[in-house]
Amino acid sequence: MMKDLNTHTVVIGGGPSGYSAAFRLADLGVNTVLIEKKDVLGGVCLNNGCIPSKYLLHISEVIEEAKKLSRFGIKININETNFLKIMLEKNKIIKNLNIGIKNISKKKNITVLHGTAYFESKNSIIVNYNNKFSKTYQRIIFKNAVISTGSKPIVLKNIPYKNVRIWNSDDALNFLKVPKKILIIGSGVIGMEMATIYSAFGSKIDVVERSDSLFSFLDEDIVDIFKNSIKDRFNLLLGTNIIKIVEKKEGLLVSFSNKKNFNKKILYDVILVSVGRKPNTQELKLENVFVKKDKFGYIKVDKKLRTNVKNIYAIGDVSGNPMLAHKGSYQGKIVSEIICNENIFYEPKIIPYIIYSNPEIAWSGILENEAKKNNINYKIAKFPWKFSGKAVSSCHTLGLTKLIFNSDTNRIIGGIVIGSRASEILGEISLAIEMCCDAEDISLTMHAHPTIYETICSSSEIFQNKCVDI
Repeated sequence: MMKDLNTHTVVIGGGPSGYSAAFRLADLGVNTVLIEKKDVLGGVCLNNGCIPSKYLLHISEVIEEAKKLSRFGIKININETNFLKIMLEKNKIIKNLNIGIKNISKKKNITVLHGTAYFESKNSIIVNYNNKFSKTYQRIIFKNAVISTGSKPIVLKNIPYKNVRIWNSDDALNFLKVPKKILIIGSGVIGMEMATIYSAFGSKIDVVERSDSLFSFLDEDIVDIFKNSIKDRFNLLLGTNIIKIVEKKEGLLVSFSNKKNFNKKILYDVILVSVGRKPNTQELKLENVFVKKDKFGYIKVDKKLRTNVKNIYAIGDVSGNPMLAHKGSYQGKIVSEIICNENIFYEPKIIPYIIYSNPEIAWSGILENEAKKNNINYKIAKFPWKFSGKAVSSCHTLGLTKLIFNSDTNRIIGGIVIGSRASEILGEISLAIEMCCDAEDISLTMHAHPTIYETICSSSEIFQNKCVDI
């Protein structure tokens, strides 16, 4: 019989939210236990999401760059690509980062347990340790608990998931052979990123979406640029339903229909299902402690990230949208300071969003469509990248920097960028919104030339009718 383990705070889930919370708690001198279901820390982000996908997206970007430069005699032969080496390098990157997180945990004297946890009471949980030969349980007695168990892919009805040709996002990041023809179900962030990767590697891609629109949460002018940029690389089937999937020896035969009398049967080598994610709470036995969830299954929290049970907190994906690693890690640091009685709340003015497609789309704050809905007096300023020296010299003229200002105060309230590496220049926009900068603050800050980020300065100058570059 194992003895009870006593700790001040237990963190359930070792992804970006969980390990960030545990690390900050340790820094603040709090005795902390971190429980992770998998054998390694890092969560979906490191092991099956952000990191491996960005590695493959980097390779796909290099391939697309080479295609652009082929007219100058610079060529890459995708048929000679060794995908085994690519996967081995991807796994090496993940392993090194796993080791890094593990080493930090040791240096901070965090007790890390690998197993499945569930609540016994509001001050105790039971851990079922990962053991192939026997079930080993231990009770953890705690003062505070932080739930950060993440999310998992949504499963659709009438999809033959047992067929190895039906993929989820994990499968899509672990290929050794590129399928000739892929159907991606869902035109969200994951779907677009996977379409970007596989189209670069030579797959023919169809993306099917029940909705009539793509990225309905974004401004129309940005979506139009994106659609125009991808039309030669993969095919969008918007407002289209899947009627039937028939498993055949030579592939998966899919029947489609839509309002425009589009009725077709198309054979695919692989179907990737990417229709969103849902919170991981089913194993926690939250009913034992009466922690409340909303109608979508997310754990309800207040501005202090506290559930209705005052010593139990929730952060990251389980606490609601948006499901973003940086939001979760931010919450992890905040919740740690709250537990240590700091007078702090989770109330960010903005949350940055990025779609790592090709081209990338990155935005923060209030966009034009939202400003319209909320009757905000606003004015937009747009700078096309075809007027940017850096964009022209690096063959990336398909891009746009768009800022949204409150026309009553001239303060920036939002911004969106579409183009190569848009994610890397979003930081200035986010900081400007948080700092309540007005257009003059931005334009009077000297920007380096030639750079893409100087398009932010140019956009603010356009707002003030003093841009000399356009």
